[in-house]
Amino acid sequence: MIAVRNESGQIGEEYASELLVKQGYEVLQRNYHSRFGEIDIIARNEEYIVFAEVKTRDEKFLVSPLESVTAGKQKKLCKTAMLYLQSHPTGLQPRFDVIGIVTSGTDCQVKSVEHIENAFSFGGYL
Repeated sequence: MIAVRNESGQIGEEYASELLVKQGYEVLQRNYHSRFGEIDIIARNEEYIVFAEVKTRDEKFLVSPLESVTAGKQKKLCKTAMLYLQSHPTGLQPRFDVIGIVTSGTDCQVKSVEHIENAFSFGGYL
């Protein structure tokens, strides 16, 4: 069964992509899939290849978007990133970022953004 992407999630990923571009990154790929999961955004600059997880939540949610990136999700992201790097070799340092976006209203206006660079590492996932 394929999950239908919600509108706020699409808005959040688009906003996060634009944010990374404004910060000097080149977006290489969005919604990269592997057998382990999906990476929302893969971007690079002169130093890093960034695997970004974007979480978008309405302001009415009790839990912040950043809190929804669990250890299990991190493990899936690491495995998916390893597969990406095997098929796309690079000399850049890999980094995992989490971008939390809070929206409000029925038109999903972005209310706040929190970008955590180097939010977690491959660590014990290899």
